[in-house]
Amino acid sequence: MPQTSLDGPSTASASRLPSAAASPRHRWLILAVIGVAQLMVVLDATIVNIALPSAQKDLGFSDGNRQWVVTAYALAFGSLLLLGGRIADLFGRKMTFLVGLVGFAGASALGGAANSFEMLVAARVGQGLFGALLAPAAMSLLTTTFTDPRERAKAFGVYGAIAGAGGAIGLLLGGVLTEHLDWRWTLYVNLVFAGVAFLGGTLLLRRTARDRTTSFDIPGAILVGGGLFSLVYGFANAESHDWSSPQTWGWLVVGAVLLAVFTVWQTKSSHALLPLRVLLDRNRGASFISVLISGAGMFGVFLFLTYYLQQSLGYTPIETGLAFLPMTGALVISSSLATSVLIPRVGPKPVVPLGMGLAAAGMVWMTALDQHSSYVTDILPTLVVVGLGLGLVMPPGMSLAVAGVDAEHSGVASATVNAMLQVGGSIGTALLNTLATSAATDYLAGKDPRDPAVRAQAGLEAYSTAYWWSAVFFGAGLVVSVLLYRRGVPEQNADAAPVVHM
Repeated sequence: MPQTSLDGPSTASASRLPSAAASPRHRWLILAVIGVAQLMVVLDATIVNIALPSAQKDLGFSDGNRQWVVTAYALAFGSLLLLGGRIADLFGRKMTFLVGLVGFAGASALGGAANSFEMLVAARVGQGLFGALLAPAAMSLLTTTFTDPRERAKAFGVYGAIAGAGGAIGLLLGGVLTEHLDWRWTLYVNLVFAGVAFLGGTLLLRRTARDRTTSFDIPGAILVGGGLFSLVYGFANAESHDWSSPQTWGWLVVGAVLLAVFTVWQTKSSHALLPLRVLLDRNRGASFISVLISGAGMFGVFLFLTYYLQQSLGYTPIETGLAFLPMTGALVISSSLATSVLIPRVGPKPVVPLGMGLAAAGMVWMTALDQHSSYVTDILPTLVVVGLGLGLVMPPGMSLAVAGVDAEHSGVASATVNAMLQVGGSIGTALLNTLATSAATDYLAGKDPRDPAVRAQAGLEAYSTAYWWSAVFFGAGLVVSVLLYRRGVPEQNADAAPVVHM
């Protein structure tokens, strides 16, 4: 499912935007080029998940390590998004866009050729790093290419539709490539997308002036990146070292300290990566936390339900991708209802908590799934309920994260909420995988692990544990959203940058 955005132009650069009459002649072709790049980045949120069981079998990595294939990408992408926007301003959007495409393609080729788990994870980190360059540059190019307000609204509508459809396309494409070719083609396919976008970008994009007033908050980037990695690594270590081990709590403490120092540093830095005033509004703060929690639960659903469908029920990769589509459809329907009808009439206070409650209920329902569950009567209803819940949380949360933000900080707010989604997914996947793997290990204690029935039940215990804890996440989100969101309809800022979710 599916980050993003993106550092839109700063105040200084916004004042230099061309007039509507100066819009590029081939702007709709440029939209197509940017859309291809956007689709490539969005696909990687879901396409690799479908292929993960096949990759694990091929490369022989453990259940405890499998989450790194997901979190390595999401963590690198989310923690570097804000810095990526600054780089696009400093070195020029076209150059950053093209470098991001080449780097993403190179990392994808490395992942496709991986002959070890470590090589695959390194490739996923590279994808996340270059994705964090590519995504802000793409958004900024879209903003400066379409200067007429009506055309810009249409362009962002198309861009957002690509982001929304990308997750579903990734599910299907991942299934087709894994089943008919090989799991490695879920990574190699990015070379096709990147090649088309690079050729189009080279021919159509205009070189933009570099904003030499932009400065990097390098200490901030190191602190936040190191802090987030330490948290994820600490949660991942709990499976192999136990919670009482310094390898677990030590890394968690280091992560908490680094993030605390990052917070203090942001109050002192003259070029803060994340100005704290962006976080202080109650509705924005509630939205950031809601997206963070939803990301944690949502990423877990895709990971563990994929394994359940393929390993417990014997679904093919294509059948797995198709099985998820009703969830995506339910999300689209409820998100449209939330953003166009409910939020403008009643505000976020009743809507987002309702979504959290529905998602929690769907996760609890999933805990009843077993080896004899039917798709139509058992699995499909749970997916629809979770999808409806996520649709009431994610789009409203991401939209409200930039509501009321002035033009100067709209890009930062948009990038931050997208980073929250990726970071939440990283932390949630690491924690859920640790809890699930530990549950399977506990079940196998004293039993014969060679017995297929015992192994199958151990898998079910793992998945059920992950679903229960995902329900806990969404339950916590319900409480937070009830307490933090203001009553009433929030005021919207017409100058705020649109938020596109990856």
